[in-house]
Amino acid sequence: MTENKKYAIAISTAPEFIPDQSNPENNHYVFAYTITIQNMGSIAAQLVSRHWIITDAKDETQEVRGLGVVGQQPLLKPGERFQYTSGCALPTPVGTMRGNYQMVAEDGTHFEATIPEFTLAVPRVLH
Repeated sequence: MTENKKYAIAISTAPEFIPDQSNPENNHYVFAYTITIQNMGSIAAQLVSRHWIITDAKDETQEVRGLGVVGQQPLLKPGERFQYTSGCALPTPVGTMRGNYQMVAEDGTHFEATIPEFTLAVPRVLH
């Protein structure tokens, strides 16, 4: 098995606008996002930290770093999944998120799992 297949994490995202927590008149738009992380590799790996880059429609960027996700540092055996939901507030009705998770495999190897960019958008704002 190749080294790349040994350390392989698949990440899928599902964003959602939360209208009852948003206040468009005050430029406050709240989004939830559900992330599914699956270990596609051949060795167990633990998610130890995260790095997010959040960009709004005015091209203003925030970076968020921290330990784990939603208070957890899940250990994923080969084939296992971990899913969580978190949230983000933006001053614009559209934005994007991307980033990475810092992982440590059970053999001590540190590697990153890329979180592909996804769009946060109020429904019917984008064509």
